[in-house]
Amino acid sequence: MEPCGGDGWFLYYAYGSNLLRERLLLRNPSASLCALARLQDFKLEFGHHQGRTSSVWHGGTATIVQSPGDEVWGIVWKMNTSNLSSLDKQEGVQDGIYVPIEVNVHTEAGKVLTCRSYQMKDYVCGPPSPQYKKVICMGAEQNGLPTDYQKKLEAIETNNYAGPVPIMEEIEAAIKAKKIKSA
Repeated sequence: MEPCGGDGWFLYYAYGSNLLRERLLLRNPSASLCALARLQDFKLEFGHHQGRTSSVWHGGTATIVQSPGDEVWGIVWKMNTSNLSSLDKQEGVQDGIYVPIEVNVHTEAGKVLTCRSYQMKDYVCGPPSPQYKKVICMGAEQNGLPTDYQKKLEAIETNNYAGPVPIMEEIEAAIKAKKIKSA
């Protein structure tokens, strides 16, 4: 794992589809894994911004809400500040869908890291598409998040959407391409 921090870099805490390396790297090529980390007193929710379904994922997307006693597991990515605008764009910051927030997360090694993360504003709770859930679960498995947390993710109900999800095809193509390279 990369050392965390340094000039020209920032730390980004991912808890949703950006848990999956190939998903994040599609738009943010500088990302490198820094640590697995726990966000205390928050829980994971899925929702539709202003009641509108995500046109990318065809279902609710992940957000974090304060919830005493709960915890969210995720990944701290170290990213070049040159990717800050691409990350904000991916998260729909200029459309007011997600807002950047600062969170303090605990790594497995017991360090506290201050990271940028994103929180959905003004949303109606709603289940994710199976494709979106799959990306989150793949990311959790890929990075070895705690097994009981992975089980929680696996248990999330979906909206059973069965239509096309172009970004899913893009992610699967990226995973295949990586397998070919490493074969």
